[in-house]
Amino acid sequence: MAGNISNAAAPISSSLSKLQSLNGLFAIYKKQGPTSADVLNTLKEALLREAGVQNPNPRKRKKQSLKMGHGGTLDSAASGVLVVGVGNGTKMLSTMLTGSKKYVAVGELGKATDTLDATGSVTLEKDFEHITRMDIEEKLKKFVGDIMQVPPLYSALKKDGQRLSVLLKQGHKVEAKPARAVTVYNLTLQEFKPPVFTLDIECGGGFYVRSLVDDLGKALSSCAHVKDLIRTKQGQFTLEEHALHEEHWTLEHILRSLQPCSGSEPAEKADT
Repeated sequence: MAGNISNAAAPISSSLSKLQSLNGLFAIYKKQGPTSADVLNTLKEALLREAGVQNPNPRKRKKQSLKMGHGGTLDSAASGVLVVGVGNGTKMLSTMLTGSKKYVAVGELGKATDTLDATGSVTLEKDFEHITRMDIEEKLKKFVGDIMQVPPLYSALKKDGQRLSVLLKQGHKVEAKPARAVTVYNLTLQEFKPPVFTLDIECGGGFYVRSLVDDLGKALSSCAHVKDLIRTKQGQFTLEEHALHEEHWTLEHILRSLQPCSGSEPAEKADT
Protein backbone atom coordinates (compact mmCIF):
# COMPACT_ATOMS: atom_id res chain seq x y z
CA MET A 1 0.00 0.00 0.00
CA ALA A 2 2.78 2.38 0.96
CA GLY A 3 4.50 1.62 -2.33
CA ASN A 4 1.38 2.62 -4.28
CA ILE A 5 1.18 5.95 -2.44
CA SER A 6 4.84 6.61 -3.16
CA ASN A 7 4.42 5.80 -6.86
CA ALA A 8 1.35 8.05 -7.12
CA ALA A 9 3.19 10.93 -5.48
CA ALA A 10 6.19 10.65 -7.80
CA PRO A 11 4.55 12.14 -10.95
CA ILE A 12 3.12 15.01 -8.89
CA SER A 13 6.52 15.75 -7.39
CA SER A 14 8.11 15.51 -10.84
CA SER A 15 5.55 17.92 -12.39
CA LEU A 16 6.00 20.44 -9.60
CA SER A 17 9.80 20.25 -9.85
CA LYS A 18 9.58 20.83 -13.61
CA LEU A 19 7.29 23.81 -13.04
CA GLN A 20 9.57 25.29 -10.38
CA SER A 21 12.61 24.88 -12.63
CA LEU A 22 11.15 27.15 -15.34
CA ASN A 23 13.13 30.35 -15.98
CA GLY A 24 12.15 32.81 -18.69
CA LEU A 25 9.40 34.86 -20.30
CA PHE A 26 6.19 33.96 -22.11
CA ALA A 27 2.97 35.76 -23.04
CA ILE A 28 -0.66 35.07 -22.17
CA TYR A 29 -3.93 36.58 -23.37
CA LYS A 30 -5.69 38.75 -20.81
CA LYS A 31 -9.43 39.01 -21.39
CA GLN A 32 -11.58 42.04 -20.48
CA GLY A 33 -12.77 42.20 -16.87
CA PRO A 34 -10.18 40.89 -14.41
CA THR A 35 -7.15 42.89 -13.28
CA SER A 36 -3.70 41.88 -14.50
CA ALA A 37 -2.92 40.62 -10.97
CA ASP A 38 -6.08 38.51 -10.95
CA VAL A 39 -5.13 36.97 -14.30
CA LEU A 40 -1.64 36.16 -13.03
CA ASN A 41 -3.10 34.48 -9.94
CA THR A 42 -5.50 32.43 -12.09
CA LEU A 43 -2.54 31.31 -14.21
CA LYS A 44 -0.52 30.33 -11.12
CA GLU A 45 -3.45 28.43 -9.67
CA ALA A 46 -4.02 26.49 -12.91
CA LEU A 47 -0.34 25.50 -13.15
CA LEU A 48 -0.04 24.50 -9.48
CA ARG A 49 -3.25 22.46 -9.68
CA GLU A 50 -1.96 20.72 -12.82
CA ALA A 51 1.24 19.91 -10.91
CA GLY A 52 -0.85 18.24 -8.19
CA VAL A 53 -0.74 20.93 -5.51
CA GLN A 54 -3.88 20.66 -3.38
CA ASN A 55 -5.77 23.92 -2.74
CA PRO A 56 -3.10 26.20 -4.23
CA ASN A 57 -3.10 29.77 -2.94
CA PRO A 58 -1.49 31.91 -5.66
CA ARG A 59 -1.77 35.08 -3.52
CA LYS A 60 0.48 33.65 -0.80
CA ARG A 61 3.78 35.46 -1.21
CA LYS A 62 5.79 33.92 1.62
CA LYS A 63 7.40 30.61 0.72
CA GLN A 64 5.51 30.66 -2.57
CA SER A 65 6.08 27.51 -4.58
CA LEU A 66 6.02 29.34 -7.91
CA LYS A 67 7.82 32.64 -8.52
CA MET A 68 5.96 34.61 -11.18
CA GLY A 69 5.30 38.24 -12.15
CA HIS A 70 3.95 40.22 -15.10
CA GLY A 71 5.64 42.89 -17.17
CA GLY A 72 3.18 45.77 -17.13
CA THR A 73 -0.40 46.29 -15.98
CA LEU A 74 -3.24 46.17 -18.48
CA ASP A 75 -6.41 47.99 -17.37
CA SER A 76 -9.26 45.73 -16.23
CA ALA A 77 -11.34 46.82 -19.22
CA ALA A 78 -8.48 46.14 -21.65
CA SER A 79 -7.47 42.86 -23.27
CA GLY A 80 -4.45 41.49 -25.10
CA VAL A 81 -0.83 40.56 -24.50
CA LEU A 82 0.37 40.21 -20.91
CA VAL A 83 4.04 39.19 -20.61
CA VAL A 84 4.79 36.84 -17.72
CA GLY A 85 8.14 36.12 -16.09
CA VAL A 86 8.68 32.84 -14.26
CA GLY A 87 11.61 31.94 -11.98
CA ASN A 88 14.61 34.07 -12.88
CA GLY A 89 12.56 35.45 -15.75
CA THR A 90 11.00 37.86 -13.26
CA LYS A 91 14.35 39.68 -13.28
CA MET A 92 13.84 40.43 -16.98
CA LEU A 93 10.44 42.08 -16.56
CA SER A 94 11.86 45.58 -16.13
CA THR A 95 12.80 45.51 -19.83
CA MET A 96 9.17 44.70 -20.64
CA LEU A 97 7.96 47.65 -18.56
CA THR A 98 10.18 50.14 -20.39
CA GLY A 99 10.10 48.52 -23.83
CA SER A 100 7.90 49.09 -26.87
CA LYS A 101 4.19 48.23 -26.83
CA LYS A 102 1.49 48.31 -29.51
CA TYR A 103 -2.22 48.95 -29.00
CA VAL A 104 -5.43 49.22 -30.98
CA ALA A 105 -7.69 51.74 -29.24
CA VAL A 106 -11.31 52.53 -30.04
CA GLY A 107 -12.33 55.98 -28.82
CA GLU A 108 -15.69 57.75 -28.68
CA LEU A 109 -16.02 61.49 -29.17
CA GLY A 110 -18.54 63.66 -27.34
CA LYS A 111 -18.40 62.02 -23.91
CA ALA A 112 -15.77 62.20 -21.16
CA THR A 113 -15.74 59.87 -18.13
CA ASP A 114 -14.04 59.98 -14.74
CA THR A 115 -11.94 56.88 -15.53
CA LEU A 116 -11.27 58.02 -19.13
CA ASP A 117 -12.78 54.75 -20.39
CA ALA A 118 -16.21 53.13 -20.76
CA THR A 119 -16.20 51.72 -17.21
CA GLY A 120 -16.54 55.19 -15.66
CA SER A 121 -19.35 57.68 -15.16
CA VAL A 122 -19.94 60.34 -17.81
CA THR A 123 -18.67 63.69 -16.51
CA LEU A 124 -19.02 65.82 -19.65
CA GLU A 125 -20.81 65.80 -23.00
CA LYS A 126 -19.83 68.07 -25.91
CA ASP A 127 -20.58 68.45 -29.60
CA PHE A 128 -18.39 66.51 -32.03
CA GLU A 129 -20.18 67.10 -35.37
CA HIS A 130 -17.54 69.66 -36.39
CA ILE A 131 -14.71 67.10 -36.28
CA THR A 132 -13.45 65.60 -39.55
CA ARG A 133 -11.01 62.79 -40.27
CA MET A 134 -8.47 65.39 -41.37
CA ASP A 135 -8.88 67.22 -38.04
CA ILE A 136 -8.04 64.07 -36.09
CA GLU A 137 -5.06 63.20 -38.28
CA GLU A 138 -3.72 66.74 -37.91
CA LYS A 139 -4.09 66.80 -34.10
CA LEU A 140 -2.50 63.35 -33.74
CA LYS A 141 0.80 64.75 -35.05
CA LYS A 142 1.40 66.68 -31.82
CA PHE A 143 1.21 63.46 -29.80
CA VAL A 144 4.06 61.71 -31.69
CA GLY A 145 7.62 61.65 -30.36
CA ASP A 146 8.77 62.57 -26.87
CA ILE A 147 5.81 64.23 -25.15
CA MET A 148 4.67 65.12 -21.63
CA GLN A 149 1.62 63.26 -20.36
CA VAL A 150 -0.44 63.42 -17.16
CA PRO A 151 -1.39 59.89 -16.01
CA PRO A 152 -5.08 59.16 -15.30
CA LEU A 153 -6.33 59.46 -11.70
CA TYR A 154 -7.74 55.95 -12.00
CA SER A 155 -4.50 54.04 -12.49
CA ALA A 156 -2.10 51.51 -10.99
CA LEU A 157 0.19 54.34 -9.86
CA LYS A 158 0.54 54.54 -6.08
CA LYS A 159 0.40 57.09 -3.29
CA ASP A 160 1.70 56.03 0.14
CA GLY A 161 1.75 52.43 -1.04
CA GLN A 162 -1.89 52.44 -2.20
CA ARG A 163 -3.08 52.43 -5.80
CA LEU A 164 -4.72 55.71 -6.82
CA SER A 165 -7.71 53.82 -8.25
CA VAL A 166 -8.28 52.08 -4.90
CA LEU A 167 -8.02 55.35 -2.95
CA LEU A 168 -10.59 56.98 -5.25
CA LYS A 169 -13.02 54.09 -4.86
CA GLN A 170 -12.65 54.40 -1.08
CA GLY A 171 -13.75 58.04 -1.34
CA HIS A 172 -10.36 59.67 -0.75
CA LYS A 173 -9.38 62.82 -2.60
CA VAL A 174 -6.51 62.21 -4.95
CA GLU A 175 -4.41 64.79 -6.75
CA ALA A 176 -3.26 64.16 -10.29
CA LYS A 177 0.33 62.99 -10.67
CA PRO A 178 2.58 65.52 -12.43
CA ALA A 179 3.09 65.24 -16.19
CA ARG A 180 5.92 62.91 -17.14
CA ALA A 181 7.94 62.27 -20.26
CA VAL A 182 6.69 59.43 -22.46
CA THR A 183 7.46 58.36 -26.03
CA VAL A 184 5.10 57.64 -28.91
CA TYR A 185 6.80 55.97 -31.88
CA ASN A 186 3.83 55.68 -34.22
CA LEU A 187 0.25 56.94 -34.07
CA THR A 188 -2.22 56.50 -36.92
CA LEU A 189 -5.97 56.85 -37.40
CA GLN A 190 -7.30 53.57 -38.82
CA GLU A 191 -11.00 54.33 -38.96
CA PHE A 192 -13.40 57.20 -38.29
CA LYS A 193 -17.15 56.65 -38.08
CA PRO A 194 -18.38 59.54 -35.92
CA PRO A 195 -18.45 59.51 -32.98
CA VAL A 196 -16.19 56.43 -32.97
CA PHE A 197 -12.55 56.36 -34.12
CA THR A 198 -9.83 53.68 -34.09
CA LEU A 199 -6.15 54.35 -33.44
CA ASP A 200 -3.04 52.21 -33.95
CA ILE A 201 -0.46 53.15 -31.31
CA GLU A 202 3.16 52.17 -30.71
CA CYS A 203 4.62 53.65 -27.54
CA GLY A 204 7.23 53.24 -24.84
CA GLY A 205 6.88 52.50 -21.13
CA GLY A 206 4.70 54.56 -18.79
CA PHE A 207 2.34 55.67 -21.58
CA TYR A 208 -1.43 55.74 -20.95
CA VAL A 209 -3.73 55.31 -23.96
CA ARG A 210 -6.66 56.64 -21.90
CA SER A 211 -4.81 59.93 -21.33
CA LEU A 212 -4.00 60.17 -25.03
CA VAL A 213 -7.65 59.78 -26.05
CA ASP A 214 -8.78 62.26 -23.38
CA ASP A 215 -6.15 64.80 -24.49
CA LEU A 216 -7.07 64.26 -28.16
CA GLY A 217 -10.73 64.98 -27.42
CA LYS A 218 -9.77 68.26 -25.75
CA ALA A 219 -7.44 69.19 -28.63
CA LEU A 220 -10.41 68.74 -31.00
CA SER A 221 -12.54 71.19 -28.93
CA SER A 222 -14.67 68.30 -27.71
CA CYS A 223 -14.07 65.39 -25.35
CA ALA A 224 -13.50 61.65 -25.69
CA HIS A 225 -13.00 58.39 -23.82
CA VAL A 226 -11.69 54.89 -24.62
CA LYS A 227 -14.42 52.41 -25.60
CA ASP A 228 -12.13 49.44 -26.20
CA LEU A 229 -8.40 48.77 -25.82
CA ILE A 230 -6.32 45.82 -27.01
CA ARG A 231 -2.58 45.41 -26.49
CA THR A 232 -1.37 43.66 -29.63
CA LYS A 233 2.37 43.57 -28.90
CA GLN A 234 4.75 43.90 -25.97
CA GLY A 235 8.47 43.62 -26.62
CA GLN A 236 8.93 40.66 -28.97
CA PHE A 237 5.59 39.08 -27.98
CA THR A 238 2.61 39.52 -30.32
CA LEU A 239 -1.06 38.74 -29.78
CA GLU A 240 -1.32 36.51 -32.86
CA GLU A 241 1.87 34.49 -32.47
CA HIS A 242 2.69 34.26 -28.77
CA ALA A 243 -0.22 34.98 -26.39
CA LEU A 244 -1.51 31.76 -24.78
CA HIS A 245 -5.27 31.69 -24.23
CA GLU A 246 -6.62 30.29 -20.97
CA GLU A 247 -7.25 26.79 -22.36
CA HIS A 248 -3.51 26.60 -23.08
CA TRP A 249 -2.33 27.64 -19.62
CA THR A 250 -0.54 24.31 -19.14
CA LEU A 251 3.06 23.33 -18.46
CA GLU A 252 3.30 21.73 -21.92
CA HIS A 253 2.23 24.89 -23.79
CA ILE A 254 4.42 27.16 -21.64
CA LEU A 255 7.45 24.96 -22.22
CA ARG A 256 6.86 25.31 -25.98
CA SER A 257 6.61 29.10 -25.90
CA LEU A 258 9.05 29.97 -23.09
CA GLN A 259 11.86 32.39 -23.99
CA PRO A 260 14.68 31.35 -21.65
CA CYS A 261 16.69 33.78 -19.52
CA SER A 262 19.94 35.15 -20.88
CA GLY A 263 21.39 34.89 -17.38
CA SER A 264 22.88 38.37 -17.58
CA GLU A 265 19.92 40.49 -16.46
CA PRO A 266 20.21 42.47 -13.21
CA ALA A 267 17.75 41.63 -10.47
CA GLU A 268 14.62 43.79 -10.53
CA LYS A 269 11.38 43.62 -8.62
CA ALA A 270 8.58 42.26 -10.81
CA ASP A 271 5.63 44.57 -11.45
CA THR A 272 2.66 42.66 -10.16
